[in-house]
Amino acid sequence: MLGELAPAEIEQLLRTEWVARLGLHASRLTYVVPISYTYDGQAVIGHSAEGLKLEMLRANPKVCVEIDQVENLGNWRSVIAWGRFEELTGLAAADGLDQLMTRFATMMTSSATTPSHGAHPGSQHGAGPMHGCVFRIVLEEKSGRFEQQP
Repeated sequence: MLGELAPAEIEQLLRTEWVARLGLHASRLTYVVPISYTYDGQAVIGHSAEGLKLEMLRANPKVCVEIDQVENLGNWRSVIAWGRFEELTGLAAADGLDQLMTRFATMMTSSATTPSHGAHPGSQHGAGPMHGCVFRIVLEEKSGRFEQQP
């Protein structure tokens, strides 16, 4: 059976998954890239080192976000959302990074799993300079689909 996810199911999927794919388009180039993220009920929050992804987000802040949960080919759920990139600075960036680090703390089993682009000074999760960018994608429209087979 194919169907549409209810709004509460969309919110649950956004809150429980760990990886989102961003669809970006700028300068006649389309780019799809996975990110680890957290969701605060309004926005997907992420962190990235400088590179093509940030260049494209800054050039065109309109973003498509895809998140899925796949058990097998006949049992899956998927959310597509459209939103707008916002680069966070100062306390907002520090708060966003703390939200990310808190969410992913259980997955960091060694120093090799700590993000290579750093944490900010004073963070409970790390010290030293933060490199790259903390950002959020404010979600403006969301839809969800599923397939469920016995």
